Amino acid sequence: MTTGPATAIRVTHLGKKYVLGGQKEKYSTIRDAIVNSVKAPLRRFTSHEPPQDFWALKDVSFDVEQGEVVGIIGRNGAGKSTLLKILSRITTPTEGTVDLYGRVGSLLEVGTGFHPELTGRENIYLSGSILGMKRREIDAKLDDIVKFSEIEKFLDTPVKRFSSGMYVRLAFAVAAHLEPEILLIDEVLAVGDAAFQKKCLGKMGEVAKEGRTVLFVSHNMGAIKNLCKTCILLADGKEKMTGVTSDVIQEYISESEKIVTSTLSERKDRSGNGKVKILSFKIENDEGNSLIKSFDTLIIHLEFESKITLYSNFQILIGCYEINSFPLFRIDSGVISIKDLQSNKFDILTSEINLNSVYCTFNIALFIDGEMSDYIINATNMKILENNRDNVKKFPPDLATILIESKFLY
Repeated sequence: MTTGPATAIRVTHLGKKYVLGGQKEKYSTIRDAIVNSVKAPLRRFTSHEPPQDFWALKDVSFDVEQGEVVGIIGRNGAGKSTLLKILSRITTPTEGTVDLYGRVGSLLEVGTGFHPELTGRENIYLSGSILGMKRREIDAKLDDIVKFSEIEKFLDTPVKRFSSGMYVRLAFAVAAHLEPEILLIDEVLAVGDAAFQKKCLGKMGEVAKEGRTVLFVSHNMGAIKNLCKTCILLADGKEKMTGVTSDVIQEYISESEKIVTSTLSERKDRSGNGKVKILSFKIENDEGNSLIKSFDTLIIHLEFESKITLYSNFQILIGCYEINSFPLFRIDSGVISIKDLQSNKFDILTSEINLNSVYCTFNIALFIDGEMSDYIINATNMKILENNRDNVKKFPPDLATILIESKFLY
């Protein structure tokens, strides 16, 4: 009788609850406790809403076998990062259990994992020690880590002086080369440039072939499809679907397409302070055609409503992404004076978009006096059609984000 692969990760009825607007129960210092005691009598007069329970994860269960590479996908706020933080022992679950069989290495958001006052070299040895490695084992990996991260000149600089890109380079190199049995990777690879992202994905493929277990959170469906045979789709903190990666991705894309069928004024899945709200968002080319082709100039029609009268300026940021994947381009209006607007409608004229044929989605954010007032993911989807032009190189869909020049038409 033969036995199957051993279990590397077992998650059973996992849940994580946060209290929104509630009083914190723990204080890090005596000063914090004193300040809280002074403020406590005033809270009932200043708080407009009672505390509410928010479940970032609820009743999530799955097993991952040793040597398996599993993708985790879902929209922003689905619970992906919360799940990885629990698996990394950064956050404790409210309910349920997690069993990990092997040493765990994790690469989560920028800022976790390294001590800011220590140098890059010192953090490499610290990370290895946490994994239970002996100094000679870390010595044997040091050159490979430094070479891969491409930060040799800054190795003896405190990491608090690193840029976010340098930090991620070193963090990924450490996580991948110190050989944990279980590797947890969040969406931080998006911080690096396109060449380094490709290098990291190649290294993750090597790690998978070595028989180590990988849990990979990403919006890059191409990378998920290439690396993972199995995929988990999270939605609203719950496990919506687990199965063959291609099937799960198709379900994810179908759900994303359904979201944009409602008008923006009716959309509830938005963030920001809500003082100014986007009502409509429409894209055409400069000839008024909604069928967009490569090299077209775009006109973006926007309408908004305002609940306030006193503000000085606003700013529009629009991001275009390959459907649930890497950024393609972004549009930045710059800071616009409210005095320049004649109404609550305006248009943005862009330069040419020299992209290959691609199905893409648009996110839009509106800032009022420097504060985000409205932010909508998947405001609209569209297909950019092929339009060949001789001797002109078009950007591939996996290019890191570029800025498309734009100007307002009042």
